[in-house]
Amino acid sequence: MDIHFRKLPDQRHEILVRARKGPEVRLTAQPTGPTMPHDLVHAVVETALGIEDGFWGATARGATFQGFEPIETGRHRRSGLKVLRRGGDAVLAAELSVNWAYRAWCGLPTEGRGVGRSPLTEEALARTTAPLDAAAARWTALPPGGTLLWRWGTDH
Repeated sequence: MDIHFRKLPDQRHEILVRARKGPEVRLTAQPTGPTMPHDLVHAVVETALGIEDGFWGATARGATFQGFEPIETGRHRRSGLKVLRRGGDAVLAAELSVNWAYRAWCGLPTEGRGVGRSPLTEEALARTTAPLDAAAARWTALPPGGTLLWRWGTDH
């Protein structure tokens, strides 16, 4: 599956997803956040941790998440919802792991009141640092209108 993260002006981005099970989909312009798109963080962390049943794994299998819409109008199959019903717990677990890795990478508190227990070991967190650094550098280097291509299952 190919995930195209297109950098837009004013700290925004859009995503185009191709070569997946199900129709090609896109996410229209969204705020990027302080470092890079949240869905790019997902691709990086899920890859670094070998998570195959998280957000992007489910998307590759045909799941359709809120905000993503088919590129071509036509018959919309409800199979994307079935993928989520079967793998929703794994997607949620991946979300927690990705958010924790990103929190640690950004230097936000990972201990103290209200933070909770890490879903990741120190070794797992360490595996995410260099890939997040590399993705942030790739994203930062893109000019507005530029695209970062992430090939799910092969990029690191």
